[in-house]
Amino acid sequence: MDVDSTFLNEEVIDLIADHAGVGAQVADITERAMAGQLDFAASLAERVSLLAGLPVSVLDAVRERVTLTPGAAELVAAVQAAGGVVALVSGGFTAVIAPLAQSLGITEVHANGLEVSEGRLTGRTQGPVIDPGAKERIFTELVSRYDCDPERTVAIGDGANDIGMIGAAGLGVAFCAKPALRAAADVAIDTRDLAEAVRFLGTT
Repeated sequence: MDVDSTFLNEEVIDLIADHAGVGAQVADITERAMAGQLDFAASLAERVSLLAGLPVSVLDAVRERVTLTPGAAELVAAVQAAGGVVALVSGGFTAVIAPLAQSLGITEVHANGLEVSEGRLTGRTQGPVIDPGAKERIFTELVSRYDCDPERTVAIGDGANDIGMIGAAGLGVAFCAKPALRAAADVAIDTRDLAEAVRFLGTT
């Protein structure tokens, strides 16, 4: 499952950007990237560069502001109760996402790192960039690692950067999604409630 605007209500990078006074600028780039109008990796680098100099404590403040999408906890619980695995695959940031995932018993978290030097963000990411290709690749690797039947896998996302992951899944779910992703998905959920996805899982 994607994270920003899917598992979470917010776009984490936009919240961080508010602290740098570049919220509107970053939100515009985010919107165009999610619509498939910009190369994701390049747009991420551009947005992260605008965060240079922020104290790392900003990440704690952002973590306090993000909220789980309605139904997220219920969906995770339903999958886990049925013996399934929930993985978060995000173009967002591990520092914000991982603690939230841990609180729901999610151990598979794949997201971007933010480079920090002397207590401040450098304006660069750290480690492999989770771009659309990486999302699809990680999805495929997880299917193999957990020895899943590919036909019984589900991917959920909202933006164009989720298209590869959605296409690789047995069932691709567009969640309150941009038109580019809706066109690629098998089914769409248009109400902001992730619990709606439970009925597609075959767990009941």
